Amino acid sequence: MAPFFLTSLILLSLFPISAPVLPSQLVSAAIDILSDSGFVSMSLTLQIVSQNLKFPSPSATIFAPSDAVFLNSGQPGLSVLQYHFSPLKYSLETLKSLPFGTKIPTLSPNQSLIVTTSDGQISLNNVKVNESAIIDVGSLSIFAIEDFFDPSFQVNRGCKNPFSDDSSNSDFDSVIANASAALLSRGFSVMSSFLDLQLPGLKRDTTMNMTIFAPVDEVLEQYSRNFTFSSVFRRHFLPCKLTGTDLFNLDEGATLETFSQGFTIKVTRSGDVLVLNDVPVTAIAPDIYSSDSVVVHGLQQIITIPQSFSLGDDHSDYGD
Repeated sequence: MAPFFLTSLILLSLFPISAPVLPSQLVSAAIDILSDSGFVSMSLTLQIVSQNLKFPSPSATIFAPSDAVFLNSGQPGLSVLQYHFSPLKYSLETLKSLPFGTKIPTLSPNQSLIVTTSDGQISLNNVKVNESAIIDVGSLSIFAIEDFFDPSFQVNRGCKNPFSDDSSNSDFDSVIANASAALLSRGFSVMSSFLDLQLPGLKRDTTMNMTIFAPVDEVLEQYSRNFTFSSVFRRHFLPCKLTGTDLFNLDEGATLETFSQGFTIKVTRSGDVLVLNDVPVTAIAPDIYSSDSVVVHGLQQIITIPQSFSLGDDHSDYGD
């Protein structure tokens, strides 16, 4: 325990004394409940640094790793410790309602936690959050977490729920058949045919969720003169499910992986227009088809290939 107190004293000297601070009664309650709940290390840490943490408002949410995490990882440094305090109070219901990619402010300057909740399990920065609050009193909430948050964490793929473990071949056949029929009924006959032809190859990935971008027939017919059908097909498929709302809520600069090896899609915006790989994309039919694992969006344009990407690097062919 001596090394812990030594480290804590060093941390204390690093924190500038500033105001406002949390009301002392809330801090005392948090310290006692953390200790009584078995979070002794976090309780001691809060007791030592609470008067020196700068909160812009008299409210907070604290994310508390277990004593075992402290034992395995050691006492965190100042920047990591600040990352576990938010100046906003979040209830369990609020955390559950936050969509994937939402940013939660912290006491670490210019650093936010990122909501990575998937399949109903609350997580931040891919660290699971216990769904029972340790304390939720007035303007203070405390939640147990499985590990320390990594301040360098980033969401690169922009995909949520990238894998589903409850798919079967028969279910997958039905989903693809329905998606193909929906495309055909809306006039996307070329992509509908692609989907039917590529079914044997897609079966290799029946546990994958998918987002399908379906350009209109006129655009695909034009580009088919220069590119193989398989390359056009693969770079319009994402190994994750993103609804129209999910797409427009992605962070600026998010990168999406595709079925085309080495080919990614960079998401930016020009005003209210979504831009994929520097090409403004008009979704003329978002969510043409949507199931638990697959969503299809109709596009007016084709997703172009950046100059830095070479089709020669992609040797896989789902149609084999």
